[in-house]
Amino acid sequence: MNPNQEQLAKMRDGKGFVAALDQSGGSTPKALASYGISETAYSGEEQMFDLVHQMRSRIVTSPVFSGDRILGAILFKATMERQIEGQDSADYLWEQKKVVPFLKIDNGLAEEVGGVQLMKPMPDLDALLDRAVEKHIFGTKMRSVIKGHNADGIAKVVEQQFDCAHQIMSKNLVPIIEPEVDIHAPDKAECEKELFDQLNAHLDKLGEDQMVMLKLTLPEQPDLYEPFTKHPRVVRVVALSGGYDGNEANRRLRQNHDVIASFSRVLAEGLKADQSDAEFGAKLESTIAAVYDASVNKS
Repeated sequence: MNPNQEQLAKMRDGKGFVAALDQSGGSTPKALASYGISETAYSGEEQMFDLVHQMRSRIVTSPVFSGDRILGAILFKATMERQIEGQDSADYLWEQKKVVPFLKIDNGLAEEVGGVQLMKPMPDLDALLDRAVEKHIFGTKMRSVIKGHNADGIAKVVEQQFDCAHQIMSKNLVPIIEPEVDIHAPDKAECEKELFDQLNAHLDKLGEDQMVMLKLTLPEQPDLYEPFTKHPRVVRVVALSGGYDGNEANRRLRQNHDVIASFSRVLAEGLKADQSDAEFGAKLESTIAAVYDASVNKS
């Protein structure tokens, strides 16, 4: 692997968090509704994605959104193909904001089988990865979901994630492996311990030149994943909010040393389309400050 070395150093050693701006077709209507734009305000996917790109662009171009506190940002495919202030989105993020660009690459989740939801097939992954390289993307993100404690199911989730990760690393991109544990799983703690063991086994099989990131649900046992933050093959461990509100996500994050945030819903909490730029900036600033603080200051 030979990723961008300046970006790699920032992701490995920088202070801050990763912004998740990767709502896809399925989650976009909900994101827009929270932003104050109802489904009656647009017709069809194209208009919907135009509106969500405007929302994302407003976040990214805000003066409070910068590489001082935000290490990276995860983009949706349509965002990668669009521009922000006349520049390709990934180039704008890095050249104007010093924020490392990532790309969400999965096609969504398959139906639940054996207590887990694997990723849907990705027959066009190779072409998408080539396009990501052309667009100066640093890394990728792909999500599976664990709904209950089933050792075979969790093993399949991790195996699928690492199979894709090898393909991604072959393109000199850094994969974010995201086997989310559903926060409503009745046996969440047991799922997380099983996941830890499975991840650990696969990480130890990686070659010396292979690097991944991990995006994990904030665990019931604080610092469960701390050993991964010191693993030589792991660039960074980031946490998803998973449906926790901002206060609870930040509270849990503070209990997990050397783990930083990669929140999506939390980042957009309280942002509205009809806010003035001053109101929008003030709300975004308060959110960024709180998430940054929880990422770098631990209890």
